[in-house]
Amino acid sequence: MKIIDLTHRISEDMPVYPGADPPKLEQTGTYAKDGYKETRLTMLSHTGTHMDSPAHLFADGTALDDLPVDQFAGMALVVDCSGLCEGRKITMDRINRNREKAEKAEFLLFYTGWDRYWGADAYFSGYPVIDDEVIGFLLGTKKKGVGLDVIGIDPIADANLTIHRKLLIAGEIVIIENLKNLRLLGDDLFLFCALPLKYKNSDGAPVRAIAILD
Repeated sequence: MKIIDLTHRISEDMPVYPGADPPKLEQTGTYAKDGYKETRLTMLSHTGTHMDSPAHLFADGTALDDLPVDQFAGMALVVDCSGLCEGRKITMDRINRNREKAEKAEFLLFYTGWDRYWGADAYFSGYPVIDDEVIGFLLGTKKKGVGLDVIGIDPIADANLTIHRKLLIAGEIVIIENLKNLRLLGDDLFLFCALPLKYKNSDGAPVRAIAILD
């Protein structure tokens, strides 16, 4: 068994969504003074590698803490979109190259390669986004979730979060953003786990996302 970490580290200088507050990590206990180290974490619910729930955009949407825990784990497949030029759409052509496994997968993770820009201005623009036919496939095959190695499933310029809304209004899918290392996972099915922090009325939460390979 091999486990691959798909999660970016949370730090005060990490990339955050434009206009969002960066996290703060304040040391409140020290070895010298208290005999132990303790840190106060102050951050938004959509910081770093995180998961969006339907409650993120819809007042009557399901919160993460109300979803069954098996929503956060299942068989996944990486869809290789790394050859797409800046600003291009992700279409069904990418899924159809491995359609049988894509049908079986409970999560589809779209590998764009944008995680290589983590910490640079390029991370916030030009990344590929899925088109309406792909949205229809995700909902029609009742995926548990969809994940990407980019800052958001919508382009930064789309303040209405159109793709988010089309997916989350269904109420049965979660979105995982800011993944990394998808290039390491090949083209076969594997066990994917993304466990969100459990807090009340959770619109979204940081996750520790991993891939478990045989």
